[in-house]
Amino acid sequence: MDPDEARQELHRMRGSIDNMDSALVHLLAERFKITQQVGVLKAAAGLPPADPDREAAQIQRLRALAVDAQLDPELAEKFLNFIVAEVVRHHEQIRAESA
Repeated sequence: MDPDEARQELHRMRGSIDNMDSALVHLLAERFKITQQVGVLKAAAGLPPADPDREAAQIQRLRALAVDAQLDPELAEKFLNFIVAEVVRHHEQIRAESA
């Protein structure tokens, strides 16, 4: 493949990556809208911001999905841990504001 063809293919691949990044951001935004509602519900019911049993189950579920998708399960777990930490932080904030 000559350099011009390689550049064209690189441009095409990067366009696909950009589209997937956009989809990920929109999905993440939708997920956080729902978790905000969960935080409000937990605060109203006096439930704790974190649910370690649910988090452990989610990690196992995502690790299995990652294996099925041929994605490194460690990466999937790190990604979920990051999201969960943000969700718990938001739930703590909601609870503090509700008090």
